[in-house]
Amino acid sequence: MNLSYKNLLCSLLILLTITHKAYGQQIENPKLILMITVDQLRGDMPWRLRDRFSPDGFRYFMEQGVVYKNAHYQHSNTLTAVGHATLFTGGHSAQHGMVGNYWYDPAEEQQVYCVADSSQRIIGETPGSNTGASPKNLSASTIGDELILASANQSRVFSVSVKDRGAIIPGGHLGKAFWYSRNNGQFVSSSYYYDTYPRWVEEWNKAKKADQYQGTTWDLLHTPTSYIAAKQDDRSYEQSYKQLGYTFPHSLSAKNLKDFYSTLQFTPMADELTLDFAEALIKAEKIGQGPHTDMLAISFSATDYVGHFFGPNSLEAEDNLLRLDTTLAKLLRLIDQQIGLSNSLVVLSSDHGTDAIPEYRKALGFSAGKHHPEQLIARMNQLLKTRFSTDEDLIRAYFHPSIYLDLQSISQLGIKPKKVEHFLAQELMKTPGIALAVTRTDLMQGQIVGNPLFKKVQLAFHPTRSGNVLLVQDQFWYLNQSADVAAVHGSPYAYDTHVPIMFAGKDIKQSKVVNRLVSPADIVSTLAAQLNIPLPSGASGQPLDEVFSNESAQAQ
Repeated sequence: MNLSYKNLLCSLLILLTITHKAYGQQIENPKLILMITVDQLRGDMPWRLRDRFSPDGFRYFMEQGVVYKNAHYQHSNTLTAVGHATLFTGGHSAQHGMVGNYWYDPAEEQQVYCVADSSQRIIGETPGSNTGASPKNLSASTIGDELILASANQSRVFSVSVKDRGAIIPGGHLGKAFWYSRNNGQFVSSSYYYDTYPRWVEEWNKAKKADQYQGTTWDLLHTPTSYIAAKQDDRSYEQSYKQLGYTFPHSLSAKNLKDFYSTLQFTPMADELTLDFAEALIKAEKIGQGPHTDMLAISFSATDYVGHFFGPNSLEAEDNLLRLDTTLAKLLRLIDQQIGLSNSLVVLSSDHGTDAIPEYRKALGFSAGKHHPEQLIARMNQLLKTRFSTDEDLIRAYFHPSIYLDLQSISQLGIKPKKVEHFLAQELMKTPGIALAVTRTDLMQGQIVGNPLFKKVQLAFHPTRSGNVLLVQDQFWYLNQSADVAAVHGSPYAYDTHVPIMFAGKDIKQSKVVNRLVSPADIVSTLAAQLNIPLPSGASGQPLDEVFSNESAQAQ
């Protein structure tokens, strides 16, 4: 073999090696992105129960992942639809369009539910008997959408939750979403996603998995004395849903199946059922088994339902988290068996936090209370009638955090809307328990400075979907549409903005606890940078550099 031929062969081998490495780097993306959202999981909650968790649930992230302990949403409307939208788009209300779970459409003179779509139908239910659902109100792309587009539609995105909005928003425009039906205990989808259900969905629904809980009880997982909240099982200000009761054991018996299916949502069994459906999906769709990165979003909803009715400081909330840890451990073991955790990048966060029941706060000496929006709006309408000499109600609707004015009636009175807005905002701020009322005019003109709450309200504002005055309740005050729950969220305060951010799995070289201030909006920027795909259209966050770095010291 002559020298020139040897040189040529060596050159070819080197070229092949470089090409192989480059190609290897190209296909070394995770097989699966698993996005876990725990609805209403305040950032401190997992850490308080750390020593009682199994090694395979929350502690998998704490001990083998990168965990951010000081993650806060930047918007004031800390509600389910808004939080999920920010998590998966990286944007805020003006970008992703979610101003709340509900808002008001003045042109149609009706409320809008965040994922409702009357042009679609729920598959398997009688047409016309239900409002369909889709992501049509989501105005930004999601990280899943960008993953699909970057792979020329070869990556797949699936999303599962008990809540329709907890499934549809993370699923984005191009993914497939499934959610729980309180009508029949099945997991359903809409005609936006499918013409008919895949066979595996039909088989899962025919098995009536929810019915296994009928007639059972939700009892404590461990001995009562082992619980921090052992003495907080019977508090007069907690609420009960239907036959569930106020204290352990909580009965899941019901006179009719529809009541049972509805009640199931308010127990940890709802998350167990969600996992059971997700397992069927993973196996049937062979998630993470193809040549391109797939994404699975699972939003566990029971923590939110339990927190609303029993409060986050209750014995029920504590037991629910311990049971959720068991559910998470089962999920992660499933992923390891089917795809491999070493091939999967797993992210856990929440859509918002929560505060204690106001009556509990008040009993401890805090200045706390509850607003009843219908009474508040009635009083404001009366003040507006007197001030502007009219018999008409000038407030058309209230959907937290927005008050919507009747602009037609105001126009007929020959008054500029900003004058009514200004008067209303002044009167609202005289009300005990209202910290701030910001007008549309001031938000549109950027005339808000000084108060740090203003920036959070600005990020909650949408130029066409928000109302004429945006409200912020005072600390520890309840302000919510629903009067039948014990505790709520939806404020700009730390207890509502604080959530965990946890990364684990592929390419996480060293466990870290990071204490610097970050935002859940940073998650998709981190994923997009790692996957080398475009950012979602409305993304505003920064990549979290600690996630994939090799530094071993705690980051501050």
